[in-house]
Amino acid sequence: MALEWVVLGYAAGAEAIMVLLLTVPGLDPLRKGLIAVTRNLLKPFLSIVPFCLFLLMDIYWKYETRPSCEADSCTPSEHLRHQKSIMKSQRNALLIAAALVFYWLLYSVTHLVVRIEQLNQRVERLKNRE
Repeated sequence: MALEWVVLGYAAGAEAIMVLLLTVPGLDPLRKGLIAVTRNLLKPFLSIVPFCLFLLMDIYWKYETRPSCEADSCTPSEHLRHQKSIMKSQRNALLIAAALVFYWLLYSVTHLVVRIEQLNQRVERLKNRE
C-alpha cells in the first residue's frame, strides 16, 4: 500500500509546484507555456479524485476492522502499534485532503489565468482599433 501514498504525494507535490509557478509574478515569458502544460495536465490529474476516494475508503475499512486496544486489554507493544496505525491514518487523510485541495486550486488558478489572458487580449484589440 505504500506505493499508492507515494504516487499521491508526488501528484500533490506536482500540483503545488504548478500552482506556485502560475501565481509567481515575474514569469511572464514562461506563463503561456505553463498555462498550456497545466491545461493539458488538468484532465489526467482529475483521476486523483477517484483515487483519493479509493484511498479514503481504504482508511475507513482499516479503521473499522482495526482491533480495539483498551487500556488493560493489550500489551504496551500492541498499544504502541495501535497508536502508530492511528497516526498513519491521520497522516494519510491529511495527504488526501491536500491532494484534493491542490487540484481544486490548480483548476481555479488555471481558469482565472486563462480568463485574465483572454481579457488582456480583448483590451489590446480595443486599443488597436482606436
